[in-house]
Amino acid sequence: MGGVMKDFGDVKAKNTSEEALRRWRQACWLVKNKKRRFRFIANLSKRSEAADIRRSFKANFRVAVIVSQAALQFIQGLSDYKVPEDVSAAGFQIDADELGSIVEGHDLKKLRSHGGVEGIVDKLSTSLKEGISNSKESLSERTRVYGVNKFIETPPRGFWFFVWEALQDTTLVILAVCAIVSLVVGIVMEGWPNGAHDGLGIVASILLVVFVTATSDYKQSLQFKDLDSEKKKITVQVTRNGCRQKLSIYDLLPGDIVHLNIGDQVPADGLFISGFSVLINESSLTGESEPVSVHAGNPFLMSGTKVQDGSCRMLVTTVGMRTQWGKLMATLSEGGDDETPLQVKLNGVATIIGQIGLFFAVVTFAVLVRGLFARKLQERSYLSWSGDEAMQLLEYFAVAVTIVVVAVPEGLPLAVTLSLAFAMKKMMNDKALVRHLAACETMGSSTTICSDKTGTLTTNHMTVVKTCVCQKVVEVSTSDTALALSSEIPEFAKKLLLQSIFSNTVGEVVTCDGQKFEILGTPTETAILEFGLNMGGNFHAERAKVNIVKVEPFNSLKKKMGVVIELPEGGCLAHCKGASEIVLAACDKVIDRNGDVVPLDESSLSFLTTSIEQFANEALRTLCLAYMEVGNDFSPEKAIPSEGYTCIGIVGIKDPVRPGVKESVAICRSAGIVVRMVTGDNINTAKAIARECGILTDDGIAIEGPVFREKSDEELEKLIPKIQVMARSSPLDKHKLVKNLKTVFGEVVAVTGDGTNDAPALHEADIGLAMGIAGTEVAKESADVIILDDNFSTIATVAKWGRSVYINIQKFVQFQLTVNVVALIVNFSSACLTGNAPLTAVQLLWVNMIMDTLGALALATEPPSDDLMKRPPVGRKGKFISNVMWRNILGQSLYQLVILWYLQTNGKSVFHLDDSDADLILNTLIFNSFVFCQVFNEISSRDMEKLNVFRGILKNYVFVAVLACTVIFQIVIIEFLGTFANTYPLSLQQWAVTVLFGFLGMPVAALLKMIPVGSG
Repeated sequence: MGGVMKDFGDVKAKNTSEEALRRWRQACWLVKNKKRRFRFIANLSKRSEAADIRRSFKANFRVAVIVSQAALQFIQGLSDYKVPEDVSAAGFQIDADELGSIVEGHDLKKLRSHGGVEGIVDKLSTSLKEGISNSKESLSERTRVYGVNKFIETPPRGFWFFVWEALQDTTLVILAVCAIVSLVVGIVMEGWPNGAHDGLGIVASILLVVFVTATSDYKQSLQFKDLDSEKKKITVQVTRNGCRQKLSIYDLLPGDIVHLNIGDQVPADGLFISGFSVLINESSLTGESEPVSVHAGNPFLMSGTKVQDGSCRMLVTTVGMRTQWGKLMATLSEGGDDETPLQVKLNGVATIIGQIGLFFAVVTFAVLVRGLFARKLQERSYLSWSGDEAMQLLEYFAVAVTIVVVAVPEGLPLAVTLSLAFAMKKMMNDKALVRHLAACETMGSSTTICSDKTGTLTTNHMTVVKTCVCQKVVEVSTSDTALALSSEIPEFAKKLLLQSIFSNTVGEVVTCDGQKFEILGTPTETAILEFGLNMGGNFHAERAKVNIVKVEPFNSLKKKMGVVIELPEGGCLAHCKGASEIVLAACDKVIDRNGDVVPLDESSLSFLTTSIEQFANEALRTLCLAYMEVGNDFSPEKAIPSEGYTCIGIVGIKDPVRPGVKESVAICRSAGIVVRMVTGDNINTAKAIARECGILTDDGIAIEGPVFREKSDEELEKLIPKIQVMARSSPLDKHKLVKNLKTVFGEVVAVTGDGTNDAPALHEADIGLAMGIAGTEVAKESADVIILDDNFSTIATVAKWGRSVYINIQKFVQFQLTVNVVALIVNFSSACLTGNAPLTAVQLLWVNMIMDTLGALALATEPPSDDLMKRPPVGRKGKFISNVMWRNILGQSLYQLVILWYLQTNGKSVFHLDDSDADLILNTLIFNSFVFCQVFNEISSRDMEKLNVFRGILKNYVFVAVLACTVIFQIVIIEFLGTFANTYPLSLQQWAVTVLFGFLGMPVAALLKMIPVGSG
């Protein structure tokens, strides 16, 4: 079996090669309904098409740049462009096609012929300062002329599409043909309606299977549609009506002024207005990994690309399907999600069982036909065939086909999708958005979580509560104490401190419609700006005094940010802000108590270092602010100096631990999941928070990134299992830790990240978890799950749901394989030994629906219980079909076979059946016992190891509804549909005995659970 399954074992949860994806599909040859089985897998041809489009974009961009550069030499005045009348009538002076050709073609010549960026601004009737008007009439007119920022998507599929898809099942088509032949022969032989019963019974069964299947599939598609719409909720900062505000990217229009920062996705095609150090990663559009520098000389920004570094303002020019990204997305949206490892493995299991079933079906048909021919030979009537004999031959063929229907467990891989769809929908309610199906599965096997501190373990609601300015430590937790500090420190120090706070920031203070001011920016920036305002500072007044010459934005590698400003009285100052130890190490002077700049001697350094440690031990984030004079001749092309600064002061920022985090960490620990904190913060701050969260224990180690990266492989092998906290870590340190945990220790690793530089670690991890609030678009795109509330407790919930998915699918597989084994052996053995099959085509179709669609609905949608987090994780090497499952499958199958074989051989004497309908009644008893064995086995399958299978059963409405429907419809089939389903109404005594046979399967299941088996 291992050899047969090898083609199904190469698919990983992430980054699977296209060759492996193709290989398992070729190996999966025995499929009843390809359209349905392969609906939720990647469309490799569409992906190839998207790759070809990217390559053509890359070639076109290169040609466009070369042509544009050559054309610049021959510009002679304005072009002969004429504004279309409808565009002019709407108040604009340029149409969408002309705008598109400028940006898409990187056409500097054409741009200059329109007056450059300022000319385009005028022609779009917008303002660099105010943006476009927010009035309904203006927006609707702009939308009419330039279109909306939305991409063409595949229209949602209606219910009848899924009905048609369910009808594509090859075995059902063959059965339908059999039913038609049966109808024709039956009506010719016996007339209407008596001759039509068998045929109509099969037709009704087929329609029932089709409609139940289609309903289940349609509901799944609606769940995935809701999730897809949630994934696309992306907002950007936009200036409209002079007010900076958050806006959905789908509401953007040409003329909008968009503010982009590091990690943002460019939401539409546009032109660079102003900014600093902007590097754009165009790999998503062109496949080119080398970042492109965007500035006034190369102002073109393409939709779908990512801001790798810097920040800028952008003028939106082209939206929606007019952009290259729009055309690419239309193709990519049909590429689909990668199939999950469990889907592939179960496709392999389904293929193997299907092959066995096909063999049994052929042998069963051969045995039944042989019996008929033997009888004909005995009677010497093999040359003359009656209609009844022809119908009998057709019935044999229908039984053989139906054995294939039952034997090929099409529901196995589809149950994965059903369970994942159910879990993903529920996880959305629990604030976790799953971007890739496989993440649900993998999270259930996770053994390690590497979590950020800020915003994940803490609330991300930051306030400056302590400062060390002019070598004095002061508490500033309220606006009154901050204002008091303002009056206590010398004027020179106060001026520099406010200048540093308001100039060296990517945050902004905005006031819209005369309302109270709002601070925009990261939580850290917001806390520092709020502190500056509390000190009596004025953001806009301070910014108006200076001219910003150069900005180097913060990133997690440098752990600092810098700005160079030109002062009104002349001269330039550089301001630096960042991790306290790093910025302080760049200082050689400090402002003393008198407001004088003095050398940073040993005692001053010791005082500042002690203050930093004191703040950190109180679980405060510490930042150091510094400045230096850089003279009049500073050029924006130069790098901002990295040393020679004067320390202005230290700020301590409080970021409280989130409620419930300590309990969630304890739950993870009891579940065998090791939680590690990986943060860029000071080691003392990290240790204090880690202890508060219950992450750092007495036998654990806290280490700094620079120390970690210097260790040899041998040292890391001994060190990594003990590491619980890594502070001052860079993204590369996080990546190295994750890689070692995966490859050396075989751990299944989940990693959280929010920044652009976290993308490699998120990509490397088995499960990448991006933060929905603090996370950049780059981080979210690299992640498998987005934690919408940035809360660690949600990560623990995701782990619980992942385990639930895994266990639910195991339950369903156990249940379905039991039905498979019993149905195959009963019909095969009976055909061989008695010459007829006790379960007819109609009955087998009903059994197939119980075990396939209804069984999946009942067992694959069980909500998670808290007990799931009290067992060890499956890990990387755990078997899916465990020893526990084999024990239950074989034990339960043996019990059912004994019962059914007992009925087959002794049923007539036990129930005193001796009239003309004895065979029909006996087959009905076998059928009824078989179905009720499955009903009670379904209940027993709710828990594979525990005896109490009724716990929480009434809370699972789907399970109760499925059981109720199964029982009610079984009664209807037996009592009222006998002519169609080949059944006979049973007496109360017969009902009681057959139900009892089914019920006895539960104590048998309980006894089986007491048999100890290995954990393999």
